[in-house]
Amino acid sequence: MAMTLRLSEEENRRLDELAAAEGRSKQEVVRLALAERWARSQKEEQLSEVLGRVLPKYRGLLDRLGSA
Repeated sequence: MAMTLRLSEEENRRLDELAAAEGRSKQEVVRLALAERWARSQKEEQLSEVLGRVLPKYRGLLDRLGSA
């Protein structure tokens, strides 16, 4: 699927520099950035879910440790 990405001159310059430094196309740099951002978001979502289950279970212990 095609997409148009509008960048400021500064953003385009940074993308050019990054692509050149990595030996990649600008398209590949953007696609990799998207994949990394999505993966980080998924990990944060999983962590939030786990903490939502675990923290209430150990709240008393954590409170006691915090005030020690």
